[in-house]
Amino acid sequence: MNLIKVAIADDHKLFRSGLISLLDATENIRVVLDAGTGKELSEQIIGMSVDVVLMDVEMPDMDGIEASRLLRKIAPQTKVVMLSAHNEKRLILHAVENGACGYLLKDTDRDELVEAINTVMQNGFCFNKDISNLLLKGIVNKEQFQTTFSNKPKLTERELKVLELICKELTNAEISEKLFLSPRTVEGHRQRMIEKIGARNTVGLVLFALKNKLVEI
Repeated sequence: MNLIKVAIADDHKLFRSGLISLLDATENIRVVLDAGTGKELSEQIIGMSVDVVLMDVEMPDMDGIEASRLLRKIAPQTKVVMLSAHNEKRLILHAVENGACGYLLKDTDRDELVEAINTVMQNGFCFNKDISNLLLKGIVNKEQFQTTFSNKPKLTERELKVLELICKELTNAEISEKLFLSPRTVEGHRQRMIEKIGARNTVGLVLFALKNKLVEI
């Protein structure tokens, strides 16, 4: 099992310390960086190899959403999972629109947190059922969710099939098995669709598919 390198950004030191102790006790996860603000995180992460950032939404100097936008430029391969005490739909949609691959409430238990980190590494995104329902309600209301997707991108039949399986939360390996493709080919389809659609990440692909009713899940 590959080691997942995690960074934590949260201005509450006690909460941050608790997360570090919890995650470092997990076999395949190690915390390699922790910071008290988004600004501090963005300065320290440069040149580091970090797979997942657990990012508090509300922090001084630079909040989690602004830091997420910056990370897309300086650490584009790093996946951001937002942590928040709030589950307002507008806040969640705003976080996702700005690059978050996941959104967890701070009362999440240990098992759900560990599962989320593993899932976001395998699938590119992770949202629990309640958050997914909030996202879906926002996506279908175009007035509440404005995206920067390209107009009418042309997806091939194969790309649409890959997209359908991505939306069902299958990993590259699982998709490759179903479609008799190599995992590398599946990832190639994923990246080409991201470019065609103008999405920021895999979450954007799912949002695009749901909003335009390209798949049924």
